[in-house]
Amino acid sequence: MSDIDHDRIYQQAEAQAGYFTVAQAAEAGMDPSTLRYHARPGGRYARARRGLYRLRHFPTSPTEHIVAAWLPLQGAEAVVSHASALELYELSDLIPDAVHVSVPRAKRGQRPRPGVRIHTQTQPFGAGEVRMVAGVTATSPERSIVDTLDDGGQPDQVEQAITAALRRGIATRRRLRAAAEHRSSQVRSFVADAMAREAS
Repeated sequence: MSDIDHDRIYQQAEAQAGYFTVAQAAEAGMDPSTLRYHARPGGRYARARRGLYRLRHFPTSPTEHIVAAWLPLQGAEAVVSHASALELYELSDLIPDAVHVSVPRAKRGQRPRPGVRIHTQTQPFGAGEVRMVAGVTATSPERSIVDTLDDGGQPDQVEQAITAALRRGIATRRRLRAAAEHRSSQVRSFVADAMAREAS
């Protein structure tokens, strides 16, 4: 095993809060027995759970639990969504009790995972509804806000997210209205009222 393989794993894990999958290690040329060797006590890597490893001395991150939940579902085209995406954007003080991810209907057969709530996407995401944030794919701030509201999120937290997103310039009124357009009348009204309060 050459150092260049370790460098490749490090570079990939660095963009993923220090985590990498067995498949990513294999792409770097590391076979499972070598990976297990390097994951022994005192080794370069630490086993986080089945199929997921972490660079042993990599600094912790407040959102690493999201990355660790998303990485094993990456092959299922999972996208961090709902309140977990709001957490990635630092738009909410609420830390959900589970990491929310959305997967396409065709990939919905994922087995339940502790601490992960899987939402099934009936329609593909629209243009601009998914982006990279902190090394993971996540729904846009606007989509995350309306998904959280539609999912029964706490209204005060959702309003806080709307206000913060507009003030920080990571969401626009036009895109928020568009994201809420095909939702229930309650969601549309809530978004419109929250934007009006923010403007006053």
